[in-house]
Amino acid sequence: MPQEISKQDAIAAVRLLIEYIGDNPDREGLIDTPKRFVDAWEELFAGYKEDPKAILERVFEDTSGYDDVVILRDIGFESMCEHHILPIIGRVHIGYIPSGNVIGISKLARLVDIYAKRLQVQETLTVNIADTLQETLRPLGVGVIVEAEHHCMTTRGVHKKGLTMRTEQFTGLFLENPALRERMSRAVG
Repeated sequence: MPQEISKQDAIAAVRLLIEYIGDNPDREGLIDTPKRFVDAWEELFAGYKEDPKAILERVFEDTSGYDDVVILRDIGFESMCEHHILPIIGRVHIGYIPSGNVIGISKLARLVDIYAKRLQVQETLTVNIADTLQETLRPLGVGVIVEAEHHCMTTRGVHKKGLTMRTEQFTGLFLENPALRERMSRAVG
């Protein structure tokens, strides 16, 4: 188990980084920056403190026989690339085929937020959302499509703006049936 790091230790580390880049953490504009930075990180990485499976425990069983695809589109998210700790900003589209119960749609958005608020790569985000839905809800199939812009490419390195990366993960009937995958892809645009 890693050693517990205090908030004061984290603030001191940010002060050191400010000095490393050549600025003075004691100048007027930067005096409170280390604390603000640590506070922001607590918010940006709050997903480490939440159990994604726990939010999916409550399901609705009375669906009046509904047995077709449920799709929630355009779930906005902000995450951080684990390689450069720079933003990944995009949208997640989730589809699933119920097997007798459904989940509240706000739970789908919360699931995205929990995983997005962790260091990662987009492929991992996509797989984590799909696998958690499949394992917890046990639908007949899950489809997850993630589209995002990576600031590690737009603000540094190759400096290419306007590029969007798309990742997809399918399980169950979505994986077995190309027409179903195509149907979801058309539905999300």
